Amino acid sequence: MAVTERPTTQQNVVVKEMSWDPITRIVGSLGIHAEIDFTNKEVLKCYSSSMIFRGFDIFMKGIDPRDAHFITSRICGICGDNHCTCSCLNQNMAYGVKPPKLGDYAFNLAETADFIFDHAIFNDCMANVDFCEQMVKETNPSVLAKAEQTLAPGSNFHGYRTIADIMRALNPFTGDFYLETLHVARYTREMYCLLGGRHCHPSTIMPGGCSADITHQTLTDYYVRLMKYMDYVKRSVPMHDDLYDFFYEALPGYERVGYRDTNLVCWGSFDDPEVVDYSYKNMTDWGRARFITPGVAINGELVTTDLVEINLMIRILLGSSYFDEWAGTTTPWVTHDPLGNEVSPDHPWNKTTFPKPQKRDFNDKYSWVTSPRIYDKRTDTHVCCDTGGGAFARQWCTAKAGLVDLGYLKATGDSTLISLPRSENFPEVEFEWKVPQWSNAIERDRARTYHQAYNAAVALYNLEKAFVEVRAGRTKSWNSFTVPDEAVSVGFHEAVRGVLSHHMVIRDGKVANYQPFPPTPWNASVRDRYGTPGPYEDAVQNTPIFEENGPENFKGIDIMRAVRSFDPCLPCGVHMYTGGGRVKKVMHTPTSLC
Repeated sequence: MAVTERPTTQQNVVVKEMSWDPITRIVGSLGIHAEIDFTNKEVLKCYSSSMIFRGFDIFMKGIDPRDAHFITSRICGICGDNHCTCSCLNQNMAYGVKPPKLGDYAFNLAETADFIFDHAIFNDCMANVDFCEQMVKETNPSVLAKAEQTLAPGSNFHGYRTIADIMRALNPFTGDFYLETLHVARYTREMYCLLGGRHCHPSTIMPGGCSADITHQTLTDYYVRLMKYMDYVKRSVPMHDDLYDFFYEALPGYERVGYRDTNLVCWGSFDDPEVVDYSYKNMTDWGRARFITPGVAINGELVTTDLVEINLMIRILLGSSYFDEWAGTTTPWVTHDPLGNEVSPDHPWNKTTFPKPQKRDFNDKYSWVTSPRIYDKRTDTHVCCDTGGGAFARQWCTAKAGLVDLGYLKATGDSTLISLPRSENFPEVEFEWKVPQWSNAIERDRARTYHQAYNAAVALYNLEKAFVEVRAGRTKSWNSFTVPDEAVSVGFHEAVRGVLSHHMVIRDGKVANYQPFPPTPWNASVRDRYGTPGPYEDAVQNTPIFEENGPENFKGIDIMRAVRSFDPCLPCGVHMYTGGGRVKKVMHTPTSLC
């Protein structure tokens, strides 16, 4: 931990600079650099930094576009299937191909399996380690003492008598819910492989549909595992509600941890095979028919659910990133979209990557992450939006839009109703996720739990539809296509932790420009050309300190909860360094799962 005391004009005020770098992740590394006022118990300033450059958008140039989904799935080692799927949606638009219904259902079944796998493993083997007994004992022993005396309201469902029992269940490698989640991660990945071939770099998901041999047995195998998962999630939702509600009660003001204005982006996911044709001209209609509704929220208002409008609102800004500007120095690839709407030079279709490595300087350039923003033409401002770790933005936009009504799911305008049928150990259960008044760490984590139930319901709906196709003998799941000489296309999808888009320009039958934008640039973005901090930075700068340790033993648990609530690509370890070059690795759990 780097500690530097800053001179202050007020007597007895202790302000120190601290760095957690790197917080290791699946894709690259993340550093959090904060200035903390230990006297007033608050974070004054924060910088988010990533020091690894990859450059997929550079070496994608000139390739056969039919290779795009195989290559881009390697962008990430945990959400590679999300990239593969997004690339296939992109190519479907470019080639003008519509998969058979069974192919579309296969896409949805594979991706819902991935969502429930990833949300489970991250929430209860990664993020909620920050709420486990051992962690709370080390950072807030008085909170643990209260948890021992606090009965859990949902104990009849999840089986834990007190809140402390829930915390113990989340202890790494010893807690029974932690261990159960590891088992869940295995069979939910099996669900994915039934359709995708392998996880997380699928072999059967491709433009035009799915090449898997989808039979009645395939779907039955999926169903058996899905109903097993239903038992798990029926315990998970009330358990997490009890845990998170307790923290609000035990630590008044904890809603400020990780708080930022409700500025959200969601591209939507899971297309309705009855509506989608993958064309840009009809993207408004088939986008709104998705089983997760796209949307942009600005200052708590749902501004639009139109994917065409959303596409035109996207801007990629620099400022504090290690790149040179391309706007004004290169000829735009796309000046107007296929409907004739003007496209900004800062749009992903026109982005050209000019890397410029240099020394990290928090007063200038300090990260390889760019700064995606939403342009609000009403106010002529570039709004820094986040994904809420994926689940929060998806639940929020879907609930507010009020468009989804699948029987198992209904968006009401203020909530989403989730009905799960009878499973082996539990009767039929209905959950209601209500739009919260805050966008903060706890509500992002809570939404992730409810979204597991939401995705289980989406999976069951699509499974029933797939059974209809197979029983009717409509087993074709892929359609052929030809690659055009020229095309402008986009794939809009959701990675588990948030928005995912792939923008492509084809010239002479080859990729001329390919720009994938996963959730990490949105959430981990840095100060842009206007000085606006990114979501991690903004959320941490608003965070009060509730940890009971002083500067000497400070673990930064409130800061870590704020950052991890965004699900930053599977954080696994915190490395702190001390002054004088001595490196110290601090592990909060076995195998550094913190």
